[in-house]
Amino acid sequence: MGRDYQTEMPIRYFSEVTARKVDWLWYPYIPFGKISVIQGDPGDGKTTFTLNVAALLSKGLSMPGLDSAGSYGGVIYQSAEDGAEDTLKPRLVSAGADCSQIAFIDDSECGLTLNDVRIEDAIKETKARLLVLDPLQAYLGDGNELNRADGVRPMLKQLASVAERTGCAIVMVGHMNKASGSKSIYRGLGSIDITAVARSVLLVSRIKNDPSVRVMAQVKNSLAPEGRPIAFEIHEDSSVHWIGEYDITVDELLNGDSDASSDSGKVPMVMEKLTELLSGESVPCMRVYEAFREMDVGKRTVDRAKKSLGVQSVKRADGWYWML
Repeated sequence: MGRDYQTEMPIRYFSEVTARKVDWLWYPYIPFGKISVIQGDPGDGKTTFTLNVAALLSKGLSMPGLDSAGSYGGVIYQSAEDGAEDTLKPRLVSAGADCSQIAFIDDSECGLTLNDVRIEDAIKETKARLLVLDPLQAYLGDGNELNRADGVRPMLKQLASVAERTGCAIVMVGHMNKASGSKSIYRGLGSIDITAVARSVLLVSRIKNDPSVRVMAQVKNSLAPEGRPIAFEIHEDSSVHWIGEYDITVDELLNGDSDASSDSGKVPMVMEKLTELLSGESVPCMRVYEAFREMDVGKRTVDRAKKSLGVQSVKRADGWYWML
């Protein structure tokens, strides 16, 4: 069957396109007007991490690691696993959020899907700068399998168009698959199309030899150079203390291999200083990190010395403490 030459070809030249810069909710981790993915194993803190980012945005506070003023705007936080009254609201309050700026779509009578028109309508009505779907797999709809590209791709394309039209940062939270040894980009749950459409993919995981520390590391960035891993500590009330940059790669984070380090020669000295610091008392781990930061010693080296000494981590109401 021949082509229909009566139909005008929809061709445009890049000379007609006006270039524009990408706006960022959190440079270089979460862009406005694009889809981002936050993934991790169950219980590793990805929801707590995302709630605390939403809280910062709701108050217009600066994101971790940035000196500039933070963005300010509304949030739509859509969760299919946690209750609004007994889980999300208390955790948002603990994170210091302005809850008058954080909304959700009541889908109790009609389930929400990725291509639901209510998503764009809600973003426009609330003027939201951030929309979170947690977890991703809960919003695929009946009959759509996460691993089928032909089912997921059209929904993701439509969602990406919503982000582009509204300028809203759309974040999808998902679990990791169990393919140990695979490259980090293939560890996301479901079709590779999910990570392909996302402009930024973030991993949240525990430090294997220290349960008090979690790390957010960037797996993919299509819009800027990949950002440095950011460490944080989760308190019992689900509030977060941001530690700062952490010296570890994504693959080391996934495989639990954080022993190799270029500054391994510092470890004996750090062990000696750590023994002095912890002698006779328990010390907040934040104070330990700060003390060694003044000596130009990275967190990873401190963690190696901690492991070699057998230092214990004790969780208290106001955070984690280290003790010999």
